[in-house]
Amino acid sequence: MKGYRKILIAMNGSRDVLTNGLKLAGDEKCWVTVVKVIPPHEGDLNLTGIKNLEDIFSSGSDQVVSAIYDTARQEGALIKGRVEEGEIDRKIVEVAEEERCDVIIMGSRKRSWLRTIFGDNVVEKVIQQAPCPVLVV
Repeated sequence: MKGYRKILIAMNGSRDVLTNGLKLAGDEKCWVTVVKVIPPHEGDLNLTGIKNLEDIFSSGSDQVVSAIYDTARQEGALIKGRVEEGEIDRKIVEVAEEERCDVIIMGSRKRSWLRTIFGDNVVEKVIQQAPCPVLVV
């Protein structure tokens, strides 16, 4: 795989995706953007006694970003990290378009037969919508 200048690594909770993506980026000597998409928050909150709701909602994303940068440091890679909120497949495609990425690297989780029939498959949706090739780890 030669000729990639920008790689987008879409995190799904697996460090293997990040590690393998960073190794490929090192081999290709290219720029890396890592994106973690969190589902949109819907519904009403009835919270009392909390002064800053931003702290509550961002606490999980701070840990994710910290873990991403730790892994990047271990691999010796410089990355740009992004945490986005929205529909996972759409946000991955949007970031790939914004960053003008040459390839998207994603992980695939094992799925039950019930989820295969009725569930949304994010990887399939990204492959259908992506402006570039998608590598599934």
